[in-house]
Amino acid sequence: MKKTQVDHAKDGTLTAEMKEVVRVEGIEEELVLERVANGSLVIMTRTGCPPVAIGKGATTKINVNMGTSSAAIDPGSEIEKVIVAQKYGASTITDLSMGGDISAIRKMVFENTGLPVTTVPIYQTIVECGMDNVTIDDILSYIQKQIDEGVSSVLLHCVERRMLEKLKGSARVMGMVSKGGSFTSTFMLLNDCENPFTEHFDEIIGILKEKDVVLSLGNTMRSGCVHDIRDSAQLMEIETNASLAKRANEMGIQVIINGMGGHIRASDIPDSVRLYKEKADFPLFVAGPLPTDLAVGYDHIAGAVGASMASGAGADYLCYITPAEHLSLPNPQQVREGLIAFRIAAHIGDSMKYGLNDSDLMLAKRRASFDWKGQAQVAIDPERPAQMCPEEGPCSMCGDYCAIKIMKDYLEGDNNAQ
Repeated sequence: MKKTQVDHAKDGTLTAEMKEVVRVEGIEEELVLERVANGSLVIMTRTGCPPVAIGKGATTKINVNMGTSSAAIDPGSEIEKVIVAQKYGASTITDLSMGGDISAIRKMVFENTGLPVTTVPIYQTIVECGMDNVTIDDILSYIQKQIDEGVSSVLLHCVERRMLEKLKGSARVMGMVSKGGSFTSTFMLLNDCENPFTEHFDEIIGILKEKDVVLSLGNTMRSGCVHDIRDSAQLMEIETNASLAKRANEMGIQVIINGMGGHIRASDIPDSVRLYKEKADFPLFVAGPLPTDLAVGYDHIAGAVGASMASGAGADYLCYITPAEHLSLPNPQQVREGLIAFRIAAHIGDSMKYGLNDSDLMLAKRRASFDWKGQAQVAIDPERPAQMCPEEGPCSMCGDYCAIKIMKDYLEGDNNAQ
C-alpha cells in the first residue's frame, strides 16, 4: 500500500510536500518530520495543488463552507462562492451540498479551485439513500466514492450511545446542533447499534490510506448557545476523539480534531483550547466559536472575536462564519465578508502565538507617509481600502488637521537632531 505522509515522516523521509511546508511556513525540516510523525502537524494535499500545513508551528488556516441545501439548490451560486473563497484567501473548502446532483456539484468545485476539499460523507449518504433505508455498506461506499472523486479530507462524527444517553434529558437549551452528528445518531437509534464509523474504524482507515486522505473527527456535542456550558457528553467526545486520533496516527493517517466549535462564552475559550491540547496535540479545528448569541446578522464579527481568542490560545484551523449564520445560506458577498473577518482573526491569533508580523510594521510606515496605495497593497483585503481612501494627503477624517501631518516636521526634526 502507498506510504502516507505519516509513514514517510516516521521513516525520516522528507517528502516534496514537507519540503514545501518548510519553505512556506519557515519550520525547520527536523521539526516538520517530528510533527507530521506525531500528528501535531497535518499536510493536506490535493493532486497538482500546493499542500496546506495545519497545526503546530504553521500559520492559522481558514476553511470556507459552501454547498446546496434541500431548500436552496443553485449550483452556479455555490461555484461563485468557491471562486470568491479562493480569491480572498481561504485555505480549504468544505462542500456540504445536500441538494441537486451532489457529485456533479463537487466535480464543478474541483474544476474551479486549487484548494483542498473536505466533505462530510454522511450528508450525501442520507440524501441519496434516505434515513430509513441507509445501511452500513452505503455509508462505507459513499466514503470510498468521495475519496475516489478526489477529496483531501473527510469528516466523520464518532458520537457514541453513552453520549446520547447523557444528552437525553439534559439541561441544555439547544440540545444537539450538529447536522452530521444528528444524522449519525439517528442511524444508531433507528438500527439499535453503535456508531458505524467507530465499529468499522480499521476498514475506514484502510480506505483513507489508499490516497492519504486526512481524517477529520467531528464535534457532535458542541454547544448551541453560550448558556449551554461544557458538560459530560462533551468531555466524553473529547476523550473519544483523542483516542481515535492516536489510533489513526499509529496506522499512518493524518488527523484533525474538531472541537470548541459553536457557541462558547468568551471567558471559557482559552481554557477550552488548552483542555483539547492537553488531551491530544493534534490540530484543533474550531467553528467560530461564537462568544455571544445576540449578533444575529453580524455573526461573522462575533465569530471573528471568538476565533482570534481561540487561535491565540492555540487553535490551528478556523471554520469561518458569515453574516447569514443561523438565517440562510450565504450569498457570495457574505462569503467574502465572513472570510475576510476570519482572516483578520487568524492574523490576530498568529500574532499572539508567534509574535507580531512584519506586514503590520510595513503598513504603519506607509500610513505614516500617506502612502494610500501602499497601505492597500499590504492590507488583508486590498480592494476595500482602495475604494475608500484619497489619492494623496490626509484623509477626510481630519483633513488639514491631521495629527500626523501637524507633528511630522517637529518629530522628524527631533530625530534629525539626534
